[in-house]
Amino acid sequence: MANCTCVTRFLLLGFSEVRELQLVHAALFLLVYLVALTGNLLIVAVTALDRRLHTPMYFFLRNLSFIDVCYISVTVPKSIFNSLAHRCDIRFPDCVLQVFFFISLASAEMGVLTVMSYDRYAAICRPLLYDAVMSRGACAKMAATSWLSGGFAGLMHTAATFSRTFCGSNMIQQFFCDIPQLVRISHSKGNVAEVGVSLGTISLALACFVSMVVSYVYIISTVLKMPSAEGRSKAFSTCLPHLVVVISFLSTSSFAYLKPTTESPSALDLLLSMFYAVVPPALNPLIYSLRNRDMKSALEKMLGRKLSL
Repeated sequence: MANCTCVTRFLLLGFSEVRELQLVHAALFLLVYLVALTGNLLIVAVTALDRRLHTPMYFFLRNLSFIDVCYISVTVPKSIFNSLAHRCDIRFPDCVLQVFFFISLASAEMGVLTVMSYDRYAAICRPLLYDAVMSRGACAKMAATSWLSGGFAGLMHTAATFSRTFCGSNMIQQFFCDIPQLVRISHSKGNVAEVGVSLGTISLALACFVSMVVSYVYIISTVLKMPSAEGRSKAFSTCLPHLVVVISFLSTSSFAYLKPTTESPSALDLLLSMFYAVVPPALNPLIYSLRNRDMKSALEKMLGRKLSL
């Protein structure tokens, strides 16, 4: 410990050492980033400007889209810059901030997805009580709870992770500051605080997952009992996209964080990290807008008005 030199910078893993492939990676990430920004900002604008979409479902969708804009902006721009500048480093304070915002936004997204499943349950299974259960005040409180709980989870994880000692190896086997990789290279072993925070987060995520499963069991059973084929189609068109988003986000992130870390990364590790850090923010606008008639109608109306001006 006397000869331990504290780490001031971390080295992030690049997708390739070949300069041409680095530029290809930067171009692909930039394309995905622009698609995610454009799609999510359009959803935020449309759901805010069109009064027909001032309902709880679109209120939470607007929150989800704003989270996704921030979420993908935490990791992807730095990776693009490193590839273009032929660099791989990140300063210690920047790594701390990246971990905080990444965990905070991921946790907030988990909360919003849970609330969205409850909103669909209330709309389909308890339609007569929907206005009372999903009042404007109740929606604001649920959204605020998601954001605050996400920030609290990010703060706890960041404090627990960086209470460790980092000296010696500073190579993070990931394209962003990821907690499992930071734990792997830290000098401190068996950090009780990080274990406790991780167990708390896992328990909360499991509770959210169980809540969503229960909601969708009731939703599917109710939808299947509907006499109208059109009603069943409309109900499934609003629920299935949400279910796809939830499954893809939870399955990839859970597998990546629960599996043991290895000394050398595999292609599967990088692929999984992209599926929970990059793909969801870019995929969500396509899923929610292309499968939703009201969103498509409002988007066409807004874009048509802009073009006519």
